[in-house]
Amino acid sequence: MKTIALYATDTMADWEYSYIVAGIAMAREQGSDRYRLQVLSDGGGAVTTLGGIRILPDGDLADLTDVAALILPGGGSWGQGHAKVLDLAVDLLAKGVPVGAICGATLGLARVGALNSVPHTSNAPEFLAAAAEYTGGELYRDERTVVGGNLVTAPGTAPLEFSKALFEILELFPQPIIDAWYGLYSTGEKKYFEQLQGAQ
Repeated sequence: MKTIALYATDTMADWEYSYIVAGIAMAREQGSDRYRLQVLSDGGGAVTTLGGIRILPDGDLADLTDVAALILPGGGSWGQGHAKVLDLAVDLLAKGVPVGAICGATLGLARVGALNSVPHTSNAPEFLAAAAEYTGGELYRDERTVVGGNLVTAPGTAPLEFSKALFEILELFPQPIIDAWYGLYSTGEKKYFEQLQGAQ
């Protein structure tokens, strides 16, 4: 069983990873044992989310093994620090392991040059330009989510699209289930619920 790691840090934006963790749980409930979710922080200590929820992670980033993907939620602290997880992200990307970064986490990746040679998106081009190391402006895409190789990026307003792209890159579900799931949560239409029930 491989690990999908969610990086936990103070001020992490609660809504940006909620669909992902729920989807992983849904896959496990349906009998899939390919992936497990681990919530990891730098040092393994508790963090407090942007919404004020206190989270006790499963462990330290150093405990991560057999990783299938790394998920970096946004937050208010990505303009500095986070060296360990950013180094890990660069290493995983080089090895072909998927990394998902949303909102402020894209600024963190920009700070270590990880967006300079791959199509990507974020909250706005100007947001990434705050990173002196960022030279990838020509590869910026004004889209809800962008998959560039094994890197998935999104603005903070697109957690649904971000999750869908990660579900697809990880093949968490068969595509008909992913499509019905996305249709249901993006429109609320009953037909997608029926499709989702029928596809399971």
